[in-house]
Amino acid sequence: MNEKPLVIGIAGGSGSGKTSVTNRIYDVFKEHSVVVIEQDFYYKDQSHLDFEERLRTNYDHPLAFDTDHLIHHVGMLLNRKAIDKPVYDYALHTRSDHKIRIEPKDVIILEGILVLEDERLRNLMDIKLFVDTDADLRIIRRLMRDINERGRTIDSVIDQYLSVVRPMHNQFIEPTKRYADIIIPEGGHNEVAIDLMVTKIKTILEYGTKL
Repeated sequence: MNEKPLVIGIAGGSGSGKTSVTNRIYDVFKEHSVVVIEQDFYYKDQSHLDFEERLRTNYDHPLAFDTDHLIHHVGMLLNRKAIDKPVYDYALHTRSDHKIRIEPKDVIILEGILVLEDERLRNLMDIKLFVDTDADLRIIRRLMRDINERGRTIDSVIDQYLSVVRPMHNQFIEPTKRYADIIIPEGGHNEVAIDLMVTKIKTILEYGTKL
């Protein structure tokens, strides 16, 4: 077993299936000491803004994230120190007062649309994955999620996709694919890619062999 925790970055567009890939890997290694750090939890605190200003936040832009805070927390986990992971309140569009205590683990999974965007964060990763899924599937999944789970209308989801999600994906998310060690097409449905990834992680944990 490595003394230094293994850090895995999993990126991809909204609705790509990156969370499914994350969950599949987590389910395999959860008995071996693994923690998931979601980039979504590290949106910037907006308590200094009035509510109307918060509503205009572009959550698909790199500047929406408190990346310095995320990098600091990953560094603490790498040094085997516990962190208090922030929680974001989507109803109030700002950071919650609630925090989640996270103990250091042998495997750290960083999951989010832009976890490969910042070079400083990439440099902390041992394995970088990009979940690559066609745009039509991503928008369908986003439609179903936002309508069924968040009570939104079809028109509002489509309008947000065309005005914010799609252009931000093309400008910021898609280009990070070039930083990935492994590209996984079709997310959690790609059994071969996930099995290969699981085997590689097991090898690293057992023998300390890097990519």
